[in-house]
Amino acid sequence: MTPHQARLAARQGPARPTSGQAPGFTQCNMISLPRDWAWDFLLFAQRNPKPCPVLDVTDPGSHRTVMAPDADLRTDIPLYRIWRDGVLTEEVTDATAHWAEHPDLVTFLIGCSFTFEGALMAAGIPVAHVERGCNVPMFLTDRDCRPAGRMSGRLVVSMRPIPADRVAEAAMISGRTPAVHGAPVHVGAPEALGIADLQRPDFGDPVPVGPGQVPVFWACGVTPQAAVMASRPPFAITHAPGHMFVTDVPETRWQA
Repeated sequence: MTPHQARLAARQGPARPTSGQAPGFTQCNMISLPRDWAWDFLLFAQRNPKPCPVLDVTDPGSHRTVMAPDADLRTDIPLYRIWRDGVLTEEVTDATAHWAEHPDLVTFLIGCSFTFEGALMAAGIPVAHVERGCNVPMFLTDRDCRPAGRMSGRLVVSMRPIPADRVAEAAMISGRTPAVHGAPVHVGAPEALGIADLQRPDFGDPVPVGPGQVPVFWACGVTPQAAVMASRPPFAITHAPGHMFVTDVPETRWQA
């Protein structure tokens, strides 16, 4: 599947997580905020680059990005979330009407760990949620992000079970792409992150940790949604967790 085909599939539905789609191309998290909140979020992202690595910022009101010039950010993500005063009010497959409510929206595209999954699999490291055809499990941790202006919130992480003897290699491979979260933030002991039960993720689907495997946690681009819940901006549009914007940019762009 090419990036264009992935975006076309997003328009036509049904909504599906994008992990494994358009292999070799960058996927992005998305958040759109009214212009008067954009500076606060940009500063929040700058202070928290591990979960919020910004890859592009649009002009106010624009639904275009240089990362995929023929794409429409209002329609080309499989599933969107609409937030009002920090509360999730609905999920939609087309955000055009909601976008029109705030003609000054500034959109941030943020690196996604799906981007380095191809490199993990190419090295023979299994990626369980891809193998199972489900969404990656994501967890709200007890770690506070560094606040910025009106924006604050806790770190969200994604989890992948990795064979114990491949953890160091997985960390090295993902660490080569700091612009898409880079190396893990924690290995093992989910309770050290305030996670009580790996089979009850806050976002996405549960994935079992098998014998000989270790839960490995990466910073996650759903962290801005945790910040929306904590900071309560009057309006926001985000991707639904696991349903990313597929760009035309090769994954190799971000390799350090």
